Amino acid sequence: MRTIAYVANADSHDISVFALDGADGDLHEVERFAVGGTVMPLAASPDGRFLYASIRSEPYRVLSLAIDPASGRLRTIGSAALPASMCWISTDRRGRFLLGASYGGSRVTVSPIGADGVVREAQQVVQTEANAHAIQVDPSNRHAFATCLGGGVVRQWHFDADTGRLSDNEFATWRARPGAGPRHFAFDPHGPFVYLLNELDASVDMLCLDPAAGTLSHVQSVSAWPEGATGAPWAADIHATPDGRFLYASERRTSTLVSFSIDRRTGRLTLLATVPTEAEPRGFAITADGRFLLAAGQASHRIARYAIDAVTGLLKPIGVTAAGLNPNWVTAVDLPG
Repeated sequence: MRTIAYVANADSHDISVFALDGADGDLHEVERFAVGGTVMPLAASPDGRFLYASIRSEPYRVLSLAIDPASGRLRTIGSAALPASMCWISTDRRGRFLLGASYGGSRVTVSPIGADGVVREAQQVVQTEANAHAIQVDPSNRHAFATCLGGGVVRQWHFDADTGRLSDNEFATWRARPGAGPRHFAFDPHGPFVYLLNELDASVDMLCLDPAAGTLSHVQSVSAWPEGATGAPWAADIHATPDGRFLYASERRTSTLVSFSIDRRTGRLTLLATVPTEAEPRGFAITADGRFLLAAGQASHRIARYAIDAVTGLLKPIGVTAAGLNPNWVTAVDLPG
């Protein structure tokens, strides 16, 4: 299986395409793919055949890109208008719909994806509390959740996987602590748990997901803010390893990555370590085999590479790789076949 890392470079208006060496975690540039605008969030289809790129400069749009199954190279196959600048995009679990969240527009969208892998124009736009920041469907593909940083809530909807429609949950929101600033979140790969990263206080909330009701409840809060650090927290991204044993978060103010172990029975978190990384790590990705973590330094224009210890979960630095200007998003895709 060959792994390709796609890095969105906002200021050079392109996507870096890297082949990952499975032996040592090195990255080899395959191509620099021009997109003609400020590219930020990326999302891959579940089958690894397509990549979607949100363009946050006008005209706001999403590009549908076919992934060459042999090389990982990209080819534009479609472009669809978006009603606002989207800071997050993701597909549902079947890859039939693209969901987007607009920070400035305080709204989320659902766009159908054709059998050809091309995203069409949005079929549903839902206004949210201030500053929608991320939207994802749960592993069952029956519920959807969106963080609203300014509103201090996580919105909760039912999701119809056949039509792509969002409908109101009886309990519309889960409310965070005042001043926390809900930003990104990750589902536990094997349990009914959600890990919510809060941008403004650099905390991680461990939440329990009721799979029938599609609602969240608070269990635990831990800090991703390094001990002794000064300044205002500015947390960015969060991901779990595919085996559900470890969780990682990035913090931009201190340019650090923090690791936690996950209790497989309760979902609770225990702090492992904090390590320095590239300047302003806005986005990062973990490979599907759980062996490597790739973190984008938005201010250093480089990708930091780490090996993940399979036993301890600790990160071992293995090198840095130059990317384009303002790399902010990393998506790792295993090529089919």
